[in-house]
Amino acid sequence: MTAAKPAALPIRVLFAGSPAIAVPALEALAAAGAAGEGFALAGLLTNPDSPRGRSGRPEPTDCAAALARIAPEIPALKPERLDGAARERIAALGADILASFAYGRIFGPRLLALFPLGGINVHPSLLPKYRGPTPIQAAILGMEAETGVTIQRLAAEMDSGDILAQEKMLLGGRETAQGLGEAAAQKGAAMLAALLREMAALAGTAPDAAAPAAAALAGLGRAQDHGAATYCPLISKGDGLIDWSMGAREIDARIRAYAPWPLCWTEHGGQRLFILKAEPLEPAPGGAPPAPPGTVLGKDANKGILVQTGDGVLAAGELQYRSKKALGWKAFLNGARNFMNERLG
Repeated sequence: MTAAKPAALPIRVLFAGSPAIAVPALEALAAAGAAGEGFALAGLLTNPDSPRGRSGRPEPTDCAAALARIAPEIPALKPERLDGAARERIAALGADILASFAYGRIFGPRLLALFPLGGINVHPSLLPKYRGPTPIQAAILGMEAETGVTIQRLAAEMDSGDILAQEKMLLGGRETAQGLGEAAAQKGAAMLAALLREMAALAGTAPDAAAPAAAALAGLGRAQDHGAATYCPLISKGDGLIDWSMGAREIDARIRAYAPWPLCWTEHGGQRLFILKAEPLEPAPGGAPPAPPGTVLGKDANKGILVQTGDGVLAAGELQYRSKKALGWKAFLNGARNFMNERLG
């Protein structure tokens, strides 16, 4: 009689994430772990509660709120700093691997040493392109034809680790940061769960899953071409200020990249005016622009309010004065009757 093989222990995953883009990945890991797919969610590492909304009351991160809803029995760690005390609490969870998606902090070598399988990170770009904190906005600002999602090993240098999985996403040219972020979140969740299933399968039926999985993982992935790396910076509120001397396509890309934050804005009549939705129109063939950049030229029945830019015309379809509600262009003009021929900015 052949002895039964020992059952493999699930790979225990500590998920690190905070904002809404990371929630689908957290949900996918919790569901797959509950279904016995070879790995289990050991805990969540997320940012501390912080003031939100007009009330200013401290509220949990999107990931912490999601975990409380779907798996309240799983612990959520919210350290202010990843110091020695935080490392002790993390070590107590006994996780084999750290899986990160938009956690927003740097993981030092002493923290990564707690995980036999090391750490992996979901990054919404086609690395090595657009390393850094704002790859979704960068792809829109760059008017790229494609972007994607990459899962890489966590390394000492930001977003520089070996690529373990990568999938492309074609862009149609009308994406907003919010919409593209939601699509990347879903793709990243599916890719992360698939990679962890692959690792679990590589671990086989060993009683200690971490050791064989670590050896197998070492053979996965490919090094990035560091010479081809590009970087994207943090975005500030000031980045939303519209420079009307830019071309209509560039301004349109900014409006889409900075939705829902920080939003693109200009000045009119001493008030801040947000341009929420717009569409670039090609410049008329031949001749100089009919008016200085920022001039309201008129309206188009199908496109919206026409504003001259440094190259072409921008048709604004939705606008909002600060502290007022957002309005479609027709309703906006009903309350701004002297808007035509004004100079914005």
